[in-house]
Amino acid sequence: MTSNVAVIAGAGSGLSASLARLLAREGFRVVLAARNVEKLDPLLAQTGAQAVATDVSDAASVQRLFEVVDKAGPLSLVVFNASGRARGPIAELDPEAVRQALLVGAYGGFLVGQQAANRLLSQGSGSIFFTGATASVKGFAGSAGFAMPKFGLRGLAQSMARELAPKNIHVAHFVIDGAIASTGPGEAPDPQERRLSPDAIAEAYLGIHRQNRSAWTWELELRPWVETF
Repeated sequence: MTSNVAVIAGAGSGLSASLARLLAREGFRVVLAARNVEKLDPLLAQTGAQAVATDVSDAASVQRLFEVVDKAGPLSLVVFNASGRARGPIAELDPEAVRQALLVGAYGGFLVGQQAANRLLSQGSGSIFFTGATASVKGFAGSAGFAMPKFGLRGLAQSMARELAPKNIHVAHFVIDGAIASTGPGEAPDPQERRLSPDAIAEAYLGIHRQNRSAWTWELELRPWVETF
């Protein structure tokens, strides 16, 4: 029996890795998309996931990703976890770095969301999730090049949620309001939980995916107890 497919676009360590491990344990066939797939080798060994070299800011590359997904099985969940950022004083920001941040963080979300929607609409069900940040709702000094793509991604998610929910496609945006704990080799968990646990965030994503459509969440904020509102 073919397993449902979950796609994580912008895969790496941290949250993406926690999501991949959890979804694999729950019986999903996981497809990981990243520019550099060689860095994913340990995660592939842990999860049995499939990796596809992908530039989320390139329409043809994203289309090729989903052509691979089409062969993997019925699509159930797509998580856009890619992020672009250019930080610094507004007068000193490199325009090209800002353009790239927008292409990856916002336009990339559109490309992945569009390909996912095309397939899930034909199936009549499924989820599309977008990973946001504090910068999705608050623009800080020196963070224009990060806030712009994150604000754009949130607007995309909101528009898609309103359009696709009546068609049984669950779209949700996650505001990760705080630093995510590292899961690097040899690093112990934070005993005071001052940073968000990537495993705990992954559990939240899966819970939203499994919600009954009578009470769907379109946006969820997650923060550690030390984070101020």
